[in-house]
Amino acid sequence: MGFEIELLAPPGSSRAALAAALAERLGGRVRRSFHEESEPSRVEGTPIFRNLTLGFDVLVGEGRPRVRCLDDLTLRADLDPQAAPRPGWYRIVSDDGRLLRLVEAHCDAEADLDAVLEPLARLFGTEPEASPARMIRVRDRLGNPVAIAAPLPGERERPCELVTAPLTVDRRATLAVLVDTARDLGFTIPREAALHIHFDGAPLCDARVLRRLVEVFGRYALELRARVGTNPACQRLGAWPDALYAAVRAPDFADLTWPEVQERLKPLGLSKYCDFNLRNLIHDHPDKHTFEVRILPVALSTARILEHAALFEGLLRWVIDTATDDEAPQEALGAVLERIARSTA
Repeated sequence: MGFEIELLAPPGSSRAALAAALAERLGGRVRRSFHEESEPSRVEGTPIFRNLTLGFDVLVGEGRPRVRCLDDLTLRADLDPQAAPRPGWYRIVSDDGRLLRLVEAHCDAEADLDAVLEPLARLFGTEPEASPARMIRVRDRLGNPVAIAAPLPGERERPCELVTAPLTVDRRATLAVLVDTARDLGFTIPREAALHIHFDGAPLCDARVLRRLVEVFGRYALELRARVGTNPACQRLGAWPDALYAAVRAPDFADLTWPEVQERLKPLGLSKYCDFNLRNLIHDHPDKHTFEVRILPVALSTARILEHAALFEGLLRWVIDTATDDEAPQEALGAVLERIARSTA
C-alpha cells in the first residue's frame, strides 16, 4: 500500500518545514523536486493549465524516496489568496504537459525563480524574458509561448500532501512518524482533505477479477462512503461511467487476456478523479500500478488510517477470492464485511 495524506501547515510554516522535520526523524535528507498538477483555466481555448509546483522528497539510505511533501491544488478554502507570495517559492505553468516534462528533465528544482527556466530556453534557442511582476517567460523562436515561471500565489506553500513510498511490514511505524511529526508541528486537516490509499494492482490484472471488482465496488459505493465518513467538501470524486459496467458485463469479457482488457477499456477515457481510480491499471501508469481508493477522510491518527486500509484490503481480497462468482452481490455491505472478518479471524 501507498498512502496520500492531505494536510495543511500552520500560517507562517510550509510543507518544506515538515519535510525537514521528517528527514531528521527518519535519518535522511531533503531534495527539492517538481510536482505536476493540473487545474481548470479561465482562458478561452485553453481548458486546462498544467503546473509544476515545488515538492520536497525525504530520501533515506542510498537516496531512496521514503515520503514526498507535495502541493495539492484542490486545497484552497483555508488559504488567503491575497497574501503576498513567499520569497523563494514559485510555480511553472504551461498548456502542454509534454513541455512541463521537458522542464522536469532539464531544469533544476533547486534553482531560484530567475534562473530556473534558462535550460529550457536554451533548448528552444531563445532567452528567458522577465516581466516587472517577476514572471519569467520562455518562447520559441517563432514567439510561441512555451512555459512561464511565476511567484507562487499567496499561502500555496501551506498545503502538504504526504505521499509515501509503498509500505509493507513497516506500515504502522512509518505512518506513526508521519502523523506524529505533522501533529507536533501544528499541521491540521484542510476543509477539502482526503486520504488516498493505493493498493498493489498486480493481483487485480485479470478479467474476472476486474469484473468482480467493478460489480462489488459499484454496488457498495454509497454504503462505503457512509461507513468511512467521506468528507462532503472533498474535491474530484464521482462514480464510474455506465460504459464501464456495460464493458465488463459483455459476454466475452471474462475470457479476455489482460492486454485485451486494457485495449477494451482504454477508449472509455476513465478518469482518476472518481471514488475508485482504475486508470492507473488500465493505462499502465509507470509509477503507480495501483488501484486507488479516494473516498477516505483524513485523520491525524495512525490507528484510524490503518482501519481504513484494513477495510479495503479485506474487500479486495474478497473480490479476488470470489472472482469466479458471476452474480452481482446482493447482500448488505455490513453482512459482507462480517463474513470477511470471520474468514480472516
